[in-house]
Amino acid sequence: MRLAVIADIHGNLEALKAVLADISGRNIDKICCAGDLVGYGPFPNEVIELIRREGIPTVLGNYDDAVAYSRPMCGCAFPDARARELGEQSLVWTQAHTTEANKAFLRGLPRELRFRAGPYEVLVVHGSPRFLDEYLYEDAPTDLLQEIFTAHPVDILVVGHTHKPYHRVFGGRHIINAGSAGKPKDRNPAAAYALIEIGQCVEVTFPRVTYDVACVARAIQEAGLPADFARQLFTAQE
Repeated sequence: MRLAVIADIHGNLEALKAVLADISGRNIDKICCAGDLVGYGPFPNEVIELIRREGIPTVLGNYDDAVAYSRPMCGCAFPDARARELGEQSLVWTQAHTTEANKAFLRGLPRELRFRAGPYEVLVVHGSPRFLDEYLYEDAPTDLLQEIFTAHPVDILVVGHTHKPYHRVFGGRHIINAGSAGKPKDRNPAAAYALIEIGQCVEVTFPRVTYDVACVARAIQEAGLPADFARQLFTAQE
């Protein structure tokens, strides 16, 4: 099986369209999304509607949850007070500009996707199998991973949320972070997704797809969102 996983689109329609175009040329058997369709970017409705039209199985992300249920916080780990202030502005804007129909769609998203791929059981979640907003970084402590895989003994765990792609093997099991299509944080502004080839073994690559970043940056400013979000698209930093 050739599986493509996208994650953390965050209202970036141009990045999503570019990623889907790239995936369409790769003979993919299955595509799914690890959540966070909205937030930060200026196109929450358009992103949701494209995901719906394409019929892409998607799990609920922490930002999706905050927008869908009008929560006061998004469940993000902000590095400083300025980042928190920007995050709050983003959440208020996105809640106000996402239609009720699309909020209802977000509320209907599952928290996990489970399926078999050859000899492997695959689990796709947003943050972790335990919490929507738990960050599983590449250097996550072994005792934390042991706890997670003991409670959820799958062969392949696919997550998002950190916006940083990686593939780590732990105790014969695979944890794969799909990175971010719409808001990378690994200093590479190109949209990222995970391409997982599953046969007798598991091979993972992370294609990077260029798109018109300047167009999205202009749309962010025209929408009245903080200019910091436009700059972050170019630098791909926190």
